[in-house]
Amino acid sequence: MCGIAGMLNFNDKKVSPAILRQMIGTVRHRGPDAFGFYHDGPVGLAHARLSIIDLEGGKQPMSNEDGTLWITFNGEIYNYPELKEELEKKGYRFATKSDTEVILRMYEDKGEECVKYFNGQWAFAIWDSRKQRLFLSRDRFGVRPLFYTRTGRSFIFGSEIKSIFVHPEVRREIDAVGLDQIFTFWCTLPPATPFKDIQELPPAHSMTISEGNVTVKPYWEFDYLSGAGAPGEGIKTEEEYAERLFHLLSESVKLRLRSDVPVGAYLSGGLDSSVIATLAARHSSKPLETFSVTFEDPEFNEKKFQLETVQYLNTRHQEIRCTYQDIRDHFPEVIWHAEKPVLRTAPAPLFLLSRLVKEKGYKVVLTGEGADEMLGGYDIFKEAKIRRFWGAYPDSRRRPLLLKRLYPYLQEIQSQPEAYLRAFFQVKKEDLLNPLFSHLPRWELTSKLKLFYSDPVRQEIKGNNAYDRLRALLPVDYPKWDSFSQSQYLEAKYLLPGYILSSQGDRMLMAHSVEGRFPFLDPQLAEFAARIPARLKMKVLNEKYILKKAVGELIPQSVKKRFKQPYRAPEARSFLSNGEPSSREGYIGELLSPDRVRKDGIFNPLAVEKLAEKAKRNQIKSVRDNMAFVGILSTQLLIDQFINHFDRRISNGVH
Repeated sequence: MCGIAGMLNFNDKKVSPAILRQMIGTVRHRGPDAFGFYHDGPVGLAHARLSIIDLEGGKQPMSNEDGTLWITFNGEIYNYPELKEELEKKGYRFATKSDTEVILRMYEDKGEECVKYFNGQWAFAIWDSRKQRLFLSRDRFGVRPLFYTRTGRSFIFGSEIKSIFVHPEVRREIDAVGLDQIFTFWCTLPPATPFKDIQELPPAHSMTISEGNVTVKPYWEFDYLSGAGAPGEGIKTEEEYAERLFHLLSESVKLRLRSDVPVGAYLSGGLDSSVIATLAARHSSKPLETFSVTFEDPEFNEKKFQLETVQYLNTRHQEIRCTYQDIRDHFPEVIWHAEKPVLRTAPAPLFLLSRLVKEKGYKVVLTGEGADEMLGGYDIFKEAKIRRFWGAYPDSRRRPLLLKRLYPYLQEIQSQPEAYLRAFFQVKKEDLLNPLFSHLPRWELTSKLKLFYSDPVRQEIKGNNAYDRLRALLPVDYPKWDSFSQSQYLEAKYLLPGYILSSQGDRMLMAHSVEGRFPFLDPQLAEFAARIPARLKMKVLNEKYILKKAVGELIPQSVKKRFKQPYRAPEARSFLSNGEPSSREGYIGELLSPDRVRKDGIFNPLAVEKLAEKAKRNQIKSVRDNMAFVGILSTQLLIDQFINHFDRRISNGVH
């Protein structure tokens, strides 16, 4: 994978090569193998390369033979050999073996519609000198990031926000509205970001900049109404669905093993990563290298299941043990790379895991992300199903007890009486009609963190209701979808790209120059999955039923039948040192001090002080307090790194 950056001046002023070099230098962690630049008058493109395909010939920015098209590209187009063959039949000739050149030729052949033919993950910019047009695009699921801003005289873009902040015309300020979305949905709603005037190109969108005008439009969308089964295949039975799903998943893994460098796999101990590792081992000519993270805290440790799969597949396995201190010590780096607040510490262990991958000489890993969103695996889908079941008989005393079975790992739920469950999980008649029904408990719990806002922030977000903004973004056909599909859409459209693939995915991987590939996010597989009946995705409360049926005996039965446990990591407790409060020490005590909180202006100093005191007494036990502590600390880190001390950090070469 790579890092890209660039700019287009609207006043015909020549681009500064020095600014371009500094922009790409801030993301050299994304591509340490080579740097490249193109600048001609008012346009400039920059590239930091992580060499994976065509190690010798794939240098960027790359042009066509007459220099009328130039591209800087971050990503992989997995079906590039097939596209290249079709183009060659049309008379196109190629000077390299890279997928980058295939994008250029497809743009020549199909224009801006070329992106519809790509199977891959990408963020790229093409300068078309003939049309004096800059064309940018981002992949369907938002695997690869792409941010931009417009000043009075320039359009500026980059893989990461820090590249844009290097430009002297760009101001750095927190956007309370974007922040409020994170403190509701765990992520912003594109194009919003946590920073004022910095926007994110939404997944499955392209944009053009021509004559000073910026146009953004979608080229793909999730569709849950196109009918059951694949067109023309007449799929009707469970066995046929399972067989087709297995074929598509196997082909997806095979495509994502295309590389000129070795490919490894993450192994969490759960169903999804075990399936991917199994298929990768089947398609690999050499023993597969697998990587896992374990925890010192047994509550979060899945080592037993990881080792069962390792022994079953006979992979060459590497693991890293994550301690409380590891999370505390590396959390500032996590936020520097995430470029947004997080409400959980879960990205930190993944940051350490990608470092292990790099140390072992690997640049590419396959992971299981996307399976839960595409095939109905999350607890939130079960929860919504039970809540609707309960809502049909709201006076039932037994139905709400099913909710306790969902969260055996959360004592906070296990110990609550029926009245609490009824209030928390919202099964009132009016809630059943809410298009956001499935996610209301989660988002309402997260929204309680807003009690920590300062008065100025409350004033700034006044009139900007996060729920209203989300409702305005829902597709026209959304009300026609079944409730299970609506739940899937909210996860796949927003949390997946906005948190799972970014804060836990691309950013933690690329912090150590590692590329993640996600077979469950193959577009053909995703489109097929959208047409699988909900009853086969979750049979009663058996999540990902059709996937389990599809993989059969491929994976250990203990892994296949285990109770699903979401990936989690120790939270507020991680910021204690040997049982003593580390909030008195180092960056934690400084950033959460009343003076610092008051100066930064986002939170109420008194409320934060009370929370910090609670942490010092090791009394943070609830989900809400844990999220509040991590969310406030990460926000304070974001302000410290990107607002207060950005220039110093950049000048010191800390990227």
